[in-house]
Amino acid sequence: MAWQWFHRLGSPRWFYHKTSAWLPWLAFASAMLLAVGSIWGLGFAPEDAKQGNSYRIIFVHVPAAFLALAGYYLMAVSGAIGLIWKMKLAFVVMRAAAPIGAVLTFIALFTGAVWGKPTWGAYWVWDARITSMLILLFLYIGVMALSQAVNREQVADRACALLALVGTVNIPIIYKSVDWWFTLHQPATLRLMEASSIDPSMFYPLLTVIIGFYCMYAWTLLTHTRILLLRREIRTKWVQQVLTEGK
Repeated sequence: MAWQWFHRLGSPRWFYHKTSAWLPWLAFASAMLLAVGSIWGLGFAPEDAKQGNSYRIIFVHVPAAFLALAGYYLMAVSGAIGLIWKMKLAFVVMRAAAPIGAVLTFIALFTGAVWGKPTWGAYWVWDARITSMLILLFLYIGVMALSQAVNREQVADRACALLALVGTVNIPIIYKSVDWWFTLHQPATLRLMEASSIDPSMFYPLLTVIIGFYCMYAWTLLTHTRILLLRREIRTKWVQQVLTEGK
């Protein structure tokens, strides 16, 4: 009985119908948090003493980078669950997470380049943090390409899951790159186990935007997963019923 919820969550039909009620709340929460955090951070947070107003790009760069890393772990864990427990839904979540993670990684790299020009004098340097983030983008793209390159769905699922799991080696490297090597990229300003080095007047709007990004990520992931489920289960009765009812 203790694991009943876990197996129920693995049911595509149960997942699809259960998440229908979550989407409006996630959409509302993400819209409100992103609006409040963005206005607060861009319009009311003070200028940085050294970087002036250019630092305000953190309200996009930092949340995107956070979600790019966390999303990769979610993709890899979903692949592992699919391999171990043979859950089709886990493989679908893995595939749905790949393009979202790729977009977030690209946003993190792009905004970092824009931020780097006034800070370092160059859009791009082969910094340890930046290079490992570029590798993360290639890993996301690799999972996406592999899922399309293999015709047999089950074989593609297993291959993508293995690639995602191998790629997790890169995540600790990204996290610790600014500590292990001398890099231009500044050390982490937000820390879980230690006091953050960012001023509270900047921290709270940034935290609001980060939570908003997480809500937006959850909404996007659930929506994409539901679409992929309908495509994969198109021949089942419950999907035919959903399409007929238009829900």
